[in-house]
Amino acid sequence: MKASDLFVRALEAEGVRYVFGVPGEENLDLLNSLRESKQIEVIVTRHEQAAGFMAATYGRLTGRAGVCLATLGPGATNLVTAAAYAQLGAMPMLMITGQKPIKTSKQGRFQIIDVV
Repeated sequence: MKASDLFVRALEAEGVRYVFGVPGEENLDLLNSLRESKQIEVIVTRHEQAAGFMAATYGRLTGRAGVCLATLGPGATNLVTAAAYAQLGAMPMLMITGQKPIKTSKQGRFQIIDVV
């Protein structure tokens, strides 16, 4: 069992029904695990900001955490405006981003941003 499988089980245990996001190389393991889930549907968006606003609005309308997914670096920073929207409106939201070790990155530090 992979860590991504355990993560998906945790999401299922919390009652997550949707994950809004943009696929990327750094989140493919998670997407593969989500694909196997019978409880969670992945809604693919064209931009991370849209995924963030969809997750925040889902949280606002249902009272349950909206979940969004982005890839590393600029993909993760594209969630910032939606994060502010959710925080200011007290909307429950979980943002998941991909990441990889700097040493294995062909792009060096260009795509890698500390988003914690």
